[in-house]
Amino acid sequence: MTETLLTHQESAFAWLDITSPTVAELQAVAAQYDLPDSLVRDCLEPTHLPKFEATHGLSFVILRVFNPPKTNEADTIQELSTKIAVFYAADYLITVHRLPHPVLNELKRVARAPGQECNTPAEVAFHLVRYALNSYMQPALTLTRELDDYEAEIFLKQEVPNALQGLYFLKRKASAAKQLLLLTRDILTMLRRQLATSVTDDTLLQDTQDLQVKVETMYQQLDGGATNLMNLYLSLSSQRTNEAMRVLTVFSAFFLPLTFIAGIYGMNFNYMPELTWKLGYPVSILSMVVISVGIYVWFRRKGWI
Repeated sequence: MTETLLTHQESAFAWLDITSPTVAELQAVAAQYDLPDSLVRDCLEPTHLPKFEATHGLSFVILRVFNPPKTNEADTIQELSTKIAVFYAADYLITVHRLPHPVLNELKRVARAPGQECNTPAEVAFHLVRYALNSYMQPALTLTRELDDYEAEIFLKQEVPNALQGLYFLKRKASAAKQLLLLTRDILTMLRRQLATSVTDDTLLQDTQDLQVKVETMYQQLDGGATNLMNLYLSLSSQRTNEAMRVLTVFSAFFLPLTFIAGIYGMNFNYMPELTWKLGYPVSILSMVVISVGIYVWFRRKGWI
């Protein structure tokens, strides 16, 4: 669907918004505005990563806006985000996206008012970058709470919970978001250079830069925290296994010599003088008790039990 959000009569530039375009629709717009074929192909690619490209007075931006996943197992870039492509020059702006974004109507209202922060297409593109960065904030807080819950379960419960799969998907989400934010940082840098000469008050530029650093740092901490917690989970699981093996080893150490004695005197030989001794049975039992007590004392001195 193609919609004209702004015309030259309403603002200093025309704004064409395209939602869920077909190939034919986008090619028609490309022919009208003389858009390069390579950029149109990038616009149609659903998994394309964020990028900025400027050529012959035309700037092209691809943004990835965080889209809440439908399932907890969603961990790919396409499942976690949706794309907004922006073509802009001095007198026009074209936005292409698959899902509706309410921020576009808000920016249209601001661009209609003279003297506002959206007087040029580049300024609108900058606000879209800020919108994309803000979309990562709430998911980062949600993932942080999930990570804290996993940490409490692992440390406070007697038995290690089966949290490895959940931590894996959490780490995948954090890694994907971190990759997108790293690429968005380059877009923000290029846009700041474009706006450096036209914007007198750089407060919004600096605030957006601070927002980018904040969100990127949050996902870096999430990625590192999930990795450390996964390693800790595996270490605790190994520790539990080692404790179980130690208990089995202690029992084996006690019963191995006793089994040896019982095996010796359980053999059916004709000439075993101990079998005919009157005190043979008590002596064998006493030997087993002495050996068991000796093993226990030795283990206690070593600190093994």
